[in-house]
Amino acid sequence: MTGKFLKFFSPFVRVMPEIKQPQREVSFKEKLMWTGLALIIYLIMSNIPLYGVVAQDTTDYYYWLRVILASQKGTLTELGIGPIVTAGLIMQLLLGSKIIKVDMSDPYDRAMFSGSQKVFAMFLTVFNIIAYIIGGAFGELTLENMTFIFLQLLFSGVVIILLDELLQKGWGIGSGVSLFIATGVAGQIFWNLFSFIDSRGIVIAFFQSLTDPNIDTAELFWRHDRLPSIFGGITTLGIFLIVIWFESTRVEIPLAYKGYRGFKGKYPMKLLYVSNIPVILVNALYANFLFFGQIIAGPNSGFRNPDTAWFLDRIGDFETISTGGGGGDYLIPKQGCLLYYLTPPQGLVQLLADPFRAIIYLGIFIFLCIMLGRVWVEVSGLAPRDIAQQIIDSGMQIPGFRSSDKIIERILKRYIPTLIILNGIIIAVMSFFADSLGALTSGTGLLIAIGIVHQYSESIAKEMAAQQYPGMRAFLGMD
Repeated sequence: MTGKFLKFFSPFVRVMPEIKQPQREVSFKEKLMWTGLALIIYLIMSNIPLYGVVAQDTTDYYYWLRVILASQKGTLTELGIGPIVTAGLIMQLLLGSKIIKVDMSDPYDRAMFSGSQKVFAMFLTVFNIIAYIIGGAFGELTLENMTFIFLQLLFSGVVIILLDELLQKGWGIGSGVSLFIATGVAGQIFWNLFSFIDSRGIVIAFFQSLTDPNIDTAELFWRHDRLPSIFGGITTLGIFLIVIWFESTRVEIPLAYKGYRGFKGKYPMKLLYVSNIPVILVNALYANFLFFGQIIAGPNSGFRNPDTAWFLDRIGDFETISTGGGGGDYLIPKQGCLLYYLTPPQGLVQLLADPFRAIIYLGIFIFLCIMLGRVWVEVSGLAPRDIAQQIIDSGMQIPGFRSSDKIIERILKRYIPTLIILNGIIIAVMSFFADSLGALTSGTGLLIAIGIVHQYSESIAKEMAAQQYPGMRAFLGMD
């Protein structure tokens, strides 16, 4: 199946625009420059409104997931990183379930797999744009406006894919997906802390309460209508510290250099072995369920009629909520439908009102985080066999054991499967409670952003170490 699968995408891979792999060593300063440039371009696109869209006529199908998808409603980044993450999720699942077989050690297969994933992301971009337009997300449109919107989103989709590829190919640090998510979360936290509009920012509201007798400072500890509160700020800080502690907790395997007697080292494996990747993949899955659920079962769906209403209500029965200020509407699933149990309780009020929903959501979330974490480990070079080969290639071995990748792999298998399960449980539970306790941003988004910032700090430290000591590049997994 490998040949047929890659052959199908091959013509599209050839015509897709591509960022070439650097043929020289890119300096740390240059990587910082390209990373900053990619972020600036994305932020500019996030503030350019779509031509031909009337804001008050729109329906926001991704309202709850905007931060996680790094998207801005009604702008060139309307789709955000959704197509990229969804394409990656589907391709990784196909590879991990062995439906397709790709030899990742073969440069040709690896390049074709990466190219196919990019082409698939482009297909999904086109598909999502068409679904948006047909599903009425932009309201009633003329043919001319439809064409303009399609071309704008198609162009921005290509640019976002190339920005992500620019960083992934080694010109920058990390990935575009991670960078854009972290920036969106940081922006929302800043907005909820310092926004002057209607005293939304909790810091601004607190200082106003000190001078305005009409504002009760005690009420700011817990505000309703999803307004940021002091308790939400404490929750955000608490989640940040907990995640950093988990990210810093490691299992260390002793190592020794084969060629230098007495020279020892350690191979650290984080407790959060796959970090925030499962959360990103699960939320990409949820985003697609919610998006297509609203298209199929929403109040404006063309599938609704007296014969199908009962069945569609079981999939998604929605309440339409206005965002206010001429910003259009968004839909929230009502109790009893399937999509209701795929959205977390937003705040303690919702959690206490329906604890059964919370239990079901958390159970599904933990299960998916563990399963997708396992798949990711297999296809991303984090499996025991990959780490064992990396240790052997760096000229190291485990003291007291023969220098063999099979022996090292067997030792690593004692730890890695357990770490994957613990990773899935910890990140799912923390994400759930961050949402339920009213953090200053999406709980899942907060968790993802903290992990991304921590990963970036580690990547920068590795880059600086590799620049000073080039011989360490193999051991740091940077070659």
